[in-house]
Amino acid sequence: MPATASFEVQPPHDTLHLPRDTPHGSPQPADSGPHTVNLAYERTGSGAPLLLLHGVGHHHQAWDPVRHILAAERDVIAVDLPGFGASPALPREFTYDAVTVASVLDAFCRSLGIERPHVAGNSLGGLLALELGRRGRARSVTALSPAGFWTERERAYAFGTLRAMRLGALALPLPLIDRLSRSGPGRAALTSTIYARPGRRSPEAVVAETLALRNATGFEETLAVGREAGFRHDVAGVPVAIAWGTKDRILLRRQGVRAKRTIPGARLVRLPGCGHVPMNDDPALVSRVILDTSR
Repeated sequence: MPATASFEVQPPHDTLHLPRDTPHGSPQPADSGPHTVNLAYERTGSGAPLLLLHGVGHHHQAWDPVRHILAAERDVIAVDLPGFGASPALPREFTYDAVTVASVLDAFCRSLGIERPHVAGNSLGGLLALELGRRGRARSVTALSPAGFWTERERAYAFGTLRAMRLGALALPLPLIDRLSRSGPGRAALTSTIYARPGRRSPEAVVAETLALRNATGFEETLAVGREAGFRHDVAGVPVAIAWGTKDRILLRRQGVRAKRTIPGARLVRLPGCGHVPMNDDPALVSRVILDTSR
C-alpha cells in the first residue's frame, strides 16, 4: 500500500481562483492562506533521490516496470499526482496548471526532507518535470513524451483521445474490464493507445489502471487548464533528456524536435518500438535513459 504525505502549500497568487462551489454571479474572495495537501506515494531503493511523475489519468504504478531497476541506484519516489491514483483532489482554491502542481510537488519533496531530486516524468509528468527543472528544483530532468510542445491541432487530437479513453473506462462494467484484461486482444483493446506492447502488461495492472482512469478526480480540470498549456522556456543549468517513443499514438514524436528547439541543451533520445507510456514497452531502455541523465 502506498504511503501518504500531508503538508501545507500556499497557492501561487497568479493561479488563485474562486472556490469551485461558488455560485456563478456570487463571487467570493479565494482564501490565499496555506492549505493542506495529501499525496500518495511509494518509496524504495537508496542513493540520490529520484522523483517519478506519471501522466493524465494514470497512477504511480505506471512506473512499476522500471522501479526495481532504478532502485538499485536511486532512492525512488513514485507519486500519485493530485487528483489521480490514490491522491485526493487539490483543495478547491487551487488550479491544476503546471505552475501550481509543480509548487505542490516541490512542497511534497520538502516534506520528505528532499530539497532537489532528480525528476523523471511521462506526458503531463514530463511537463511538470521540465517546470521543476526550469525553476531550479530538479538536479536533472528526464521527460518522456512530455506535454506542452504541440500545435493546437495536435493538442485537440491528444485531448480527444484521452477523453475517449476516459469515456470507455466509465462505460465498461468491472466484470467486462476484468474479462478483457485476461486475454492479449482484450488488453490491446483497453491499453493499445498508450502501449505499443500491451501484451506485456499484466491483467491485474490493466484492470487497476483502467479503474484509475475512471476514478481520476483531477482529469477534467487538468484537461481544462491544459488548453492553455505549453512549455516555452529553456531549462538551463541541469542535465535534460527528452525521449520519445517511435510508436507514440497520443503525442506524435515530431513534437520532440520542437522540444529540442525550445531546450537546445537537451539530449533528444529516440525510443524504438515504444508507445506513449514507454516504461512498459522497454523497461531496460527507459531505465538507462533516466540513469544516464541523472548521473
